[in-house]
Amino acid sequence: MFGPLVCKPGASRNNRTGSWRMESRPKFLKKDCIACNMCLLICPEACISGQGKNNYDADFDYCKGCGNCAWICPKKDIEMVKEGHNPTGVGLPTPIKEGPKSK
Repeated sequence: MFGPLVCKPGASRNNRTGSWRMESRPKFLKKDCIACNMCLLICPEACISGQGKNNYDADFDYCKGCGNCAWICPKKDIEMVKEGHNPTGVGLPTPIKEGPKSK
C-alpha cells in the first residue's frame, strides 16, 4: 500500500521550486485519461490540477520531475519528456526512450 501522501503543498508553494527539476517533466497526453486522480494524489508537490477525463496538467513552477505521476497512471497517458521544450508546441518534446534491453 502507499505511505503517507501529501495532500496540500508545504513550504514549496511559497517558493517556485520547479527550477530544481533535473532532466525530465511530465507530458499529459490527454488521450486515454480516465480521471482516476491517481496522478493528483501521488504528486509530492501537489502541483497537478484538473477535473474530468483528459483535463489534467502540472504546474511547472513547482514540478520536480520525479515521474511518480507517469509511473502510477493506469492508462499510461502521462509520459516523461526531456526538459527544455516550448510548452506552446513549438519544438515538440522528445519522449525519453529506454536503452536497448540486454538479453
